[in-house]
Amino acid sequence: MLSVLAQMGLMIFCGWLWRQFRPGGMAADLTRQALAAVVYYLFLPALILKLMSGADIGTETARISAFGIAITLFGALITALWIRIKKIPSQQAGAIWLAVTFPNVTFLGLPLLQQVFGDWAALLAIQLDLFACTPMVMTLGIQVARRFGNSGKEDAFWPGLLKIPPLWAAFVAIGLNVMDWQWPEWALAFLGMLSQGVTPLMLLCLGLALDWRTFRRPMVPYVLPVSVFKLLLMPWYGWWLSGLLAFAGDKSTALVLEAGMPSMLFGIVLCDRFQLDSRLYALLVTVTTLLSMLTLSLWFDFLPGRS
Repeated sequence: MLSVLAQMGLMIFCGWLWRQFRPGGMAADLTRQALAAVVYYLFLPALILKLMSGADIGTETARISAFGIAITLFGALITALWIRIKKIPSQQAGAIWLAVTFPNVTFLGLPLLQQVFGDWAALLAIQLDLFACTPMVMTLGIQVARRFGNSGKEDAFWPGLLKIPPLWAAFVAIGLNVMDWQWPEWALAFLGMLSQGVTPLMLLCLGLALDWRTFRRPMVPYVLPVSVFKLLLMPWYGWWLSGLLAFAGDKSTALVLEAGMPSMLFGIVLCDRFQLDSRLYALLVTVTTLLSMLTLSLWFDFLPGRS
């Protein structure tokens, strides 16, 4: 686990170095957006088609979805309670709520699980994202962000959800599963070639998003509580929940690690759109990502019953 995290940390560091030195003169945020678009529209759908077309999609998928929804609601509730008690201003409160509620299950979680456990764990991360986290972001996340910030444009849920290419890839893969259709060897090889770009580009994008220039002294009181909620309380709840849902061994460990992921990158888009505190959110992404390199390793070593 430490070896995998070290390699991933170096790749994230390469992304951070790119932000500092801007090879080719491209701004870091534009570079990140371009790379993320390639992953989102091409490489990630290819990986989903490769993994899901031959997978057994059944009751376990429903339990994975239930796990993701429950984790999201737990983070939402504990953060809402803390925000209310502390009477945090709405722009900061919205950024904090997003930072705690939604984990980075794809851009960090998927490559980590795939490197540690293999393709079955990458499929678990994909199912957790597509059948739990993404729908929750598109519904609960947008509504709460709108409530804390400016109302913004009203979006219909289904049209927005159906514009997500990885979700379309999942629908196609499920349809092929139902028809028991077999991919030809050349197509599988092509999908495999495309999917190899997912891990390095996701990690580079994560590194490109880390920016200490967002730090402001008034943000300091928010960093420690958010880190505790995100990296300790949520995986602890995930550990209990995975047992309740009858997960065991490596699958339980993989789910707990996903519950302990740092803040998702997409939250910065919501903060910008609804005029929440984007600088605070960017700082929370940076801090929780760096701390997760330690906490994820500790959770991996702590969890019993891996097989």
